[in-house]
Amino acid sequence: MTTFRRLVVCVMAVGLSAACSSGGARLAAAQKPAKPLSVEQLAAKVGCTPRIQVNATDMRQAYCKTVDGEFFLTTFSTQAGKDAWMDTAPEYNPHLVGYLWTALSSRQVLELLKERLGGDLHLKDHRTMKTIN
Repeated sequence: MTTFRRLVVCVMAVGLSAACSSGGARLAAAQKPAKPLSVEQLAAKVGCTPRIQVNATDMRQAYCKTVDGEFFLTTFSTQAGKDAWMDTAPEYNPHLVGYLWTALSSRQVLELLKERLGGDLHLKDHRTMKTIN
């Protein structure tokens, strides 16, 4: 990576100064956790006991209900699997999207979950990846 391109990447990634000083490869690693969270770990972060709906090798999905509301948590074994699922996800509901996971509910519930789970809120059209940070 040229010095100019590295500078552009670093400017775009304000707050990831350690990654910038070590080169572009570390930048990508800094953006995702070392290991993806499981449905159970995500559920524990928001205080629910997950009711598993789908328990497949490539995807797991659970229903949760908390004082914040009702929602579905879905985890994926690969980014390609998550991308394929997002392409076919119902466009009438927003999704909270993290590293190899999504949460599906109303925008109001997802905004509350975002405080504890992080992620990006994707609204309606998943193909254009409209997000609210």
